[in-house]
Amino acid sequence: MKISKTSTLLAALMAAAMLFTAVAARADALADIQKKGTLRVAVPQATPPFGSVSADMKPQGLDIDVATLIAKKMGVRIELVPVDSANRISYLQTNKVDLVISSMGKNPDREKVIDFSEAYAPFFNGVFGPADQKVTGPADLANKSIGVTRGSVEDLELTKIAPASATIKRYDDNNGTISSFLSNQVQLIATGNVIAGAIIAKNPPKKPETKFLIKNSPCYIGMNKDEKPLQAKINAILADIKKDGELNTLSVKWLGMPLPANL
Repeated sequence: MKISKTSTLLAALMAAAMLFTAVAARADALADIQKKGTLRVAVPQATPPFGSVSADMKPQGLDIDVATLIAKKMGVRIELVPVDSANRISYLQTNKVDLVISSMGKNPDREKVIDFSEAYAPFFNGVFGPADQKVTGPADLANKSIGVTRGSVEDLELTKIAPASATIKRYDDNNGTISSFLSNQVQLIATGNVIAGAIIAKNPPKKPETKFLIKNSPCYIGMNKDEKPLQAKINAILADIKKDGELNTLSVKWLGMPLPANL
């Protein structure tokens, strides 16, 4: 059977039109969300304080509250979709969710496949200690004792930057590191801001303040590539809730500390 050039050209044009339509439809996710009246958000289910399940089996955590607040600002219903670290991006790419709010950091590999909002929550490793410890950088650790969880990111980084006179005491798990601080075995601890927040929540009198950052990896909201209207909308909402203090309130509630000024 002979196929004419005209038929071939027509088929190619139809295929291109279909592709354009599909891309255009996908690129207008914001309009789809508004039309459906529902925002589907992938959230963590076993990563407290960002997302977990309460005793009465209800989702709770910073990411849950941020997702709910964003849906409220958009004037739509919220549909929370529990995910884990392994499947959260695939849920987005297969259109099971519109956004991923799951304590997710940004890196070059992820940026190849999805887009990100502005940062919405701090996530960092740092040195923490009480107010009477005047420490602003690695040099100030001289002659200080610092507790750290053995083999952690902060252990590896602290080993590189601490002066020779610093005493680094290593513990087998986070509980050991926390206990060393609360029992005054060490003057400072190197840990994640979430762990420090847990100390604040359980032991307000022994409040560890952030002294300096070791490694910074804030949390971002993930969305499919080239969803420019949706990205702009989410960033505008984040700017508003940072400005009016709502996001700071959630940070204090769940992380035990205010948002950093540079977030």
